[in-house]
Amino acid sequence: MVTSHIAKDITMRVPAHRSFPITALLSFFLILALGTSARVQAADLDLIAAGSLAVDKSLPVSQRDAQILAARRYASFWNTGDAEFARQALDPDFVDRTPPAGRLPGLPGVLAASTAFRSAVPDLRCEVTQMIVAGDRVVSHLRFSGHFTGTLMGRQGQGQPIQFIATDIYRVKNGRIVENWHLEDNLSLLQQAGLVSQ
Repeated sequence: MVTSHIAKDITMRVPAHRSFPITALLSFFLILALGTSARVQAADLDLIAAGSLAVDKSLPVSQRDAQILAARRYASFWNTGDAEFARQALDPDFVDRTPPAGRLPGLPGVLAASTAFRSAVPDLRCEVTQMIVAGDRVVSHLRFSGHFTGTLMGRQGQGQPIQFIATDIYRVKNGRIVENWHLEDNLSLLQQAGLVSQ
């Protein structure tokens, strides 16, 4: 018999003639797990991080981390336009509690809004200036910027710089945003785009 120490707290006794295949197999799974973890962590590094973060210390760490991850994925969707981030962030039963007139409900409405806005501001960027996590809620204070080079409300942009803020309140359940209440500074956006007078 050979004693194999797999991890600090795990010791396994195996016949000597089987020690190599089992050790090799365990090593393979360990490398696979570490590789998967590294890919997940690398993907998380690509997500937008909040400039400042305030967290309710009474929350379980797993809940806190899941809520922050959902909010970061959603902000990264607005930053890049990558629909996969929205799919990862939003629950299948997601409800927008403050939709603009005419917006489709759920994920389709969010994707359509992003596409429409990116047609007006193709270089749109989103920054999370601060994030507050308490209970099952995440509040994200966002700053959007870019240049109005596309079309908005029937007008062609001339490259005007755009910068406006928004505040979102998410209710998160099982690591996904199930509800969103949001308010954007649309007046600043429209004034900067030259669509309304200042």
